[in-house]
Amino acid sequence: MRRRKSWAIACLAFAAASIGRATFGAGPEIGKPVPSLKVVDVTGQTSPNEVDYSELRKELPTVYVFVQADKWDRPMARYLRVLDEAVANQDEAVYVVAVWLTENADKTRQYLPLAQQSLQLSRTALTCYVADKDGPKDWQLDLAASLTVAVAAKGKIADVREYRSVNETLVPEVREALQKALGKPQNRD
Repeated sequence: MRRRKSWAIACLAFAAASIGRATFGAGPEIGKPVPSLKVVDVTGQTSPNEVDYSELRKELPTVYVFVQADKWDRPMARYLRVLDEAVANQDEAVYVVAVWLTENADKTRQYLPLAQQSLQLSRTALTCYVADKDGPKDWQLDLAASLTVAVAAKGKIADVREYRSVNETLVPEVREALQKALGKPQNRD
């Protein structure tokens, strides 16, 4: 009886530790070129135009964040703000492209400037993917993930992380992946 109880407790502890953690397997393949990403740039470098950010950023280090709009919440907003701050402290060429995946592109285009006004992001473009609510097919996104993060450098995907639940405490692992992609020593804060 004790053995079963211990086993059940261990399984529950493992499941609790896994919630919110990155999952791997979906997303663009690491080491491959950054797939095309045509979005409507609402607040970024080229707003308010449609742009292919993978073409615009080419070799420049970029963190692509795919947001399931129906799962957007305060913890995700804090994550994005802390990520923006972390990127601002990296190489000045690093930029974040946050892509909203939504069924209602018009409503999202109206909302994103308000989000920018609230979050005051300095190194992040808030964009909207309008072709399909499931996102660009070449990016192979897991639709069960609330947030997918892909780190790109030198024109290739360096790291991919998918989160079911997210908050700002997960930013350091993306920062470390970015430092690794840039060939910089890892900082342990």
